[in-house]
Amino acid sequence: MLAETSSHSPQTAHRPCGLVPTYNNPETIRSVVLRLREHLDDVIVVDDGSAAPGRKACQELCDEGLVELVVREQNGGKGAAMKDGLARAAALGFSHALQVDADGQHRLEDTTQFLAAAAKTPSALVLGCPIFDESAPRIRRMARKITTFFIHLETGGRIIKDAMCGFRVYPVAATQSIRVWGDAMDFDPEISVLLYRSGVPVVNLPTKVRYISAEDGGVSNFRNLRDNALISWMHTRLCVSGVWHVLLRALRIRRRPN
Repeated sequence: MLAETSSHSPQTAHRPCGLVPTYNNPETIRSVVLRLREHLDDVIVVDDGSAAPGRKACQELCDEGLVELVVREQNGGKGAAMKDGLARAAALGFSHALQVDADGQHRLEDTTQFLAAAAKTPSALVLGCPIFDESAPRIRRMARKITTFFIHLETGGRIIKDAMCGFRVYPVAATQSIRVWGDAMDFDPEISVLLYRSGVPVVNLPTKVRYISAEDGGVSNFRNLRDNALISWMHTRLCVSGVWHVLLRALRIRRRPN
C-alpha cells in the first residue's frame, strides 16, 4: 500500500514526469517511451518482474539514458508497480506523474492536453475518458460499464467518467498521503476514488484508445478471473467504507452544539 502521511499539500514547482509500468512488453516499450519523450524530458519505467526479453528492453532504455528504471524482481501486479513508480517520482521531486500503459494503446498525442490540464489545476487528478474503436472487446466494454456504475455510487455522483483508463496524470504528493490496498488492476479505480474522497478535484479528458493485436506486440496482462474478483472486492470495500464515512459525518453533525 502507499505510505500514509499527514497531508498532501501541493508542491510549489510544476515538474511533471512520465510513468510507465510494464510487464513483458518488449515489442512496444521503446516506442511508448520515445513517443512520451516528445512531450516530457523525464520518464520513469517500472519493470514489474518481466521475463528476459522485456527486462532487456527496459535495461537498454536505461543504459541509453532515456529512462529512470525501477526494477521489481518479482511480478507484483500493475498496482504494485505504480506504487513503486509514484514513490520514485516523489523521491526525485516530481510534482506530477503522467501514467501511460506500456502496450501502446494510448494516443500519446493527447499528452499535451493532459499536461496542460494538470498545469492549469495542479491539485487535480486528470483522468482519461476512453473513446474506443472496433478493436475493443465487447466483454471489456461491458465490464467497464459495470465498474463505472459502482464508481458513481462510491463517489456519490458522476464525478469520475472512467476509472479504469491507464492514461492519467497524478498529483504526486497526494498519492503518497492515501492508503491504497489494490496491487493489481484494481489499483487504478481504487486510487481514483480515494483521491477524490480526500479532496482532490477530478478533470476528465476524452482520449482515443485502441487495442493492439498480439501480432503487433500487444500484450494484455488483464487476468479475467483474478482481476475481476479483485475489482469486485475493491467495490465492496469502497461501498462499505463510503457508508461508514457518511454515518460518521452524520454523527459528527448531530453532536455539534447548537
